[in-house]
Amino acid sequence: MSGRPLDVLEASLGDRVTVRLKSGDEYVGDLAGYDQHMNLVLDDVTIPGPDGLEEEAPVEDTTIIRGDNVVSITP
Repeated sequence: MSGRPLDVLEASLGDRVTVRLKSGDEYVGDLAGYDQHMNLVLDDVTIPGPDGLEEEAPVEDTTIIRGDNVVSITP
């Protein structure tokens, strides 16, 4: 796998990823899709609690995150 961002996203499709936003919020979910602007589609999303542990139940079945808000994506 090369270090190019879109190649990393392609290799991470279907895997669990952590997405950090400019607001400081984090989302953990299965990467279902993305585009050239790094807009992301996540399935089975949870939001880590204050102690870093994920919430027990998913927040949403499918979540779309606009790429302009993304600071980091950790596979």
